[in-house]
Amino acid sequence: MTLMTALFSDPLFILLIGVIIVVGGIIFLQLHPFLALILAAFVVALLTPASSVEAFAIAKGSSPEAAAALAKKSIGERIATEFGSTCGKIGILIAMAAIIGKAMLESGAAERIVRSMLAVTGVSNAPFAFLVSSFFLGVPVFFDIVIFLMIPLAKAVSMRIGKNYLLLVLAITGGAAMANSFVPPAPGPLFLIGEMNIPIGMMMAGGTLLGLVTITAGFLFAKWANAKWPVELRDSLDARLDDIRSLAEKADRELPPLWFSLLPVTFPLVFICLDNILKSMIKSGAFTPESSPAHFLVDFVALIGDKNIALVGGGLIALVLLAVTKKGSKEGISAFVQAALMSGGGIILITASGGAFGGVLQQTGISSRIAALTADYQMTLIPLAFVISAVVRTAQGSATVALITASGILSGMATSAHLEYHPLYLGLAIGCGSKLVPWMNDAGFWIIVKISNLTEKEALKTFSPMLVVMGCVGLIVLMIAARVFPLV
Repeated sequence: MTLMTALFSDPLFILLIGVIIVVGGIIFLQLHPFLALILAAFVVALLTPASSVEAFAIAKGSSPEAAAALAKKSIGERIATEFGSTCGKIGILIAMAAIIGKAMLESGAAERIVRSMLAVTGVSNAPFAFLVSSFFLGVPVFFDIVIFLMIPLAKAVSMRIGKNYLLLVLAITGGAAMANSFVPPAPGPLFLIGEMNIPIGMMMAGGTLLGLVTITAGFLFAKWANAKWPVELRDSLDARLDDIRSLAEKADRELPPLWFSLLPVTFPLVFICLDNILKSMIKSGAFTPESSPAHFLVDFVALIGDKNIALVGGGLIALVLLAVTKKGSKEGISAFVQAALMSGGGIILITASGGAFGGVLQQTGISSRIAALTADYQMTLIPLAFVISAVVRTAQGSATVALITASGILSGMATSAHLEYHPLYLGLAIGCGSKLVPWMNDAGFWIIVKISNLTEKEALKTFSPMLVVMGCVGLIVLMIAARVFPLV
């Protein structure tokens, strides 16, 4: 009986049950993702002992009293807390991004941007332009914001050229994903460099170089996947094909000017980047606001540069743009907003339920279990860092948590061991591992699926393997570079 109890409370067994419920429910039983994820979260929470929940909370820095209180909460409360936490992080972002995307498509702003871009890059180079742009945008801007703002452009490009929709989506997601785990000031890399004593400038340079190599490998995979499993642009509530097609046929003079078309996207991007730059300069001592105007500037940028406020500002600009272009139309703005919010609401529900599932998986102690399994595993440190990070990411769904967990496990080795190479290589190996393997317990996976209108099966056989390819290529490059250029 004791053996049976130990098996059922083992985090690895609980993870297996959760995987079976989610994947089996969505793919084989055709359950709505929200139902499958909530059901899986309920079963995982039901199987998780109170002692595991308490140990998890203490490991996260909670006081013994707070940890005991969390362990005493009902299953429903714990699921609702994780659901609400994810919703709090992404709810406003998704709602406003849905409005921006819908307004840019309906107003012709996306079409104007696409025509201007294609005039510079040419049709054949459009996917590569998306790849590089999303990587560099993903350095100062959160991954999900890059997806929200660029997927509407991918839809407009695909409609205009009549092909390569999957390639465009994979180029955007691949570029943004790699920047998110390699280059500060993204949260995961920022924590990692503190734990492993890696200079931020070195991490930014090394992460950028490795990122350019890995996204090139991902792009080659994306081209192969696009040829093997082409995906047509699909009709959706927030992006009707007839509307996109009619805008593609309009003359240039009927579209809004380029500066106005770019404003809903550039406004949030500029202020979020400015906020990050100012905070980094103040933290490093490079800039100290002493005068009243300097203090006002910092406070103003901090207010507008908050990602939620910045997206609200972008949404309001997008609505003004839509109102100007639809002036004299019988259709009111409220109808467009309602359609956008109906689409965004569904994405919020599914993404938050994915976050709830990932959150209760973390409460099982899966990260600690993996750390214990790998503690005495003798292998070279760079592959070990990669494997630990990859297993944690696959198990609980968050690349940031994988970075934090793996860097915590390996920080002692990185700072005290007599390494033959710079700890930068260990940090980047952890970043590579954190890309493996995105699936249904990852909120970002659901954002990509629902914003792009890919099916779950399509994303699992294209987006997920692409990140595996990029992560593995990064590992190989790091092992060669650590021997050829040890930097010590």
